[in-house]
Amino acid sequence: MNPAKRRAIYERLRAANPHPTTELRYTTPFELLVAVVLSAQATDVGVNKATARLFPVANTPQKILDLGLEGLREHIKTIGLFNAKAKNVIALCEILLREHGGEVPRDRESLEKLPGVGRKTANVVLNTAFGEHTIAVDTHIFRVANRTGLAPGSNVRQVEDRLVKFTADEFARDAHHWLILHGRYICKARKPECGRCGIVDLCEYKHKTLPEAPVRSATV
Repeated sequence: MNPAKRRAIYERLRAANPHPTTELRYTTPFELLVAVVLSAQATDVGVNKATARLFPVANTPQKILDLGLEGLREHIKTIGLFNAKAKNVIALCEILLREHGGEVPRDRESLEKLPGVGRKTANVVLNTAFGEHTIAVDTHIFRVANRTGLAPGSNVRQVEDRLVKFTADEFARDAHHWLILHGRYICKARKPECGRCGIVDLCEYKHKTLPEAPVRSATV
C-alpha cells in the first residue's frame, strides 16, 4: 500500500472519530493496568462489569493486597481465567509497591516484568495511560492491518513493527484505538460489514463487497 493511501485511511478514521479511546473504564494508570490484565481472552464489557464492583473497593496496589487473593477472586469471578488473573494482579501489586513506590512504571521493560503483562498489555498502558506512540496489536488490529493492506504481516510483532514504521507521527497516538474499533465493529472476523465501511474504497481486501451503485431511472 502506498503512503498516500495509508494517510487517506487514517484521515478518514480520524474524521469519523476525532478523539478515540479504550472502551475499558478506568480513572488511573493502575486501574487501566489491572483492567487490561483482566481483559485477556475476555470482553471489555465483561471486564467493565467486574471492575465496576472491584475499583470502588480496591483501586490501588495496597488496597488490592488488603483485599487478598480470595477477596479479589470474588470480585472478578465472572471473568474467564479469573483464578490465574487474580494471582497475577496480586503479584504485580506486590512488585509495584516494592519496586515502584506503588506507581505504574512508564517504561516497557519494567511493565513487561510484571506478572500477566506482555508486550501487548505494555503497549496499551504506554499508549492509553501515558500517551506514548505505541500500537498494541490484538486479533482485531492484526486482521484489519492484513485485510486492508495497511501493514500486512504473518505474525503480531511483524504487524506491529510495520504499523509503527508506516504510521505518520500525527496519527500514531490514536492509531491503536481507530484500528481496534474498526475491527471490532466494522471489519469483523466472520463477516466484515463493507457496506458500512468508510474506507472500503481504499481497502485492498480481495473479498470485500462494494456497495451497489444506485439504479438510475431511465429518461425519456
